[in-house]
Amino acid sequence: MRAARTLAVTATAFAALGLAAPLATATNGPSNVTVSPLQAERGGDGSNGVSVSPFAVHQGAILTVTVRGCAGGTVTSNAFATTTLSPAVNGVSTATPRIFNNATPGQYNLAVQCNGRTLTQPFRVLAGQGAQGGLGGSMAPSSTEMAIGGSLVAAAALGGGVFIARRRRMTGAGV
Repeated sequence: MRAARTLAVTATAFAALGLAAPLATATNGPSNVTVSPLQAERGGDGSNGVSVSPFAVHQGAILTVTVRGCAGGTVTSNAFATTTLSPAVNGVSTATPRIFNNATPGQYNLAVQCNGRTLTQPFRVLAGQGAQGGLGGSMAPSSTEMAIGGSLVAAAALGGGVFIARRRRMTGAGV
């Protein structure tokens, strides 16, 4: 029975470590751009290589513009200041303009100047300020945080093992 408890504690510690391992190896590299059916319905399907996220954005919020097949350029609109596209990574450039706080709610178009051509994409500005909710889990933990977390899991597993071993010795001596 005691061996079963020790085995259970050990298995739990390894399971906790095993569940934390994928997070430790995760990266924030570029991912495939997905388009919701709502974006496709409203012209955000990227058929011209440009997509916006979110389609409807509040005054003062950030709009993400993604452009495929562009090696740099600018994004302009009446709703935000001219923004430079990032250098292309895997053929995808992005820009994150901030919508003016006093932008009139309604339908807007943005224009992307890229490789000597102009691409347009619609989006909507909503009235009111969006919630300032902080990062909300949108940033991955740093390697330091992962090392500290892994150390804490290992210390908990070691402490649990020592506790079980000491308890086992004490109950075994009295029998």
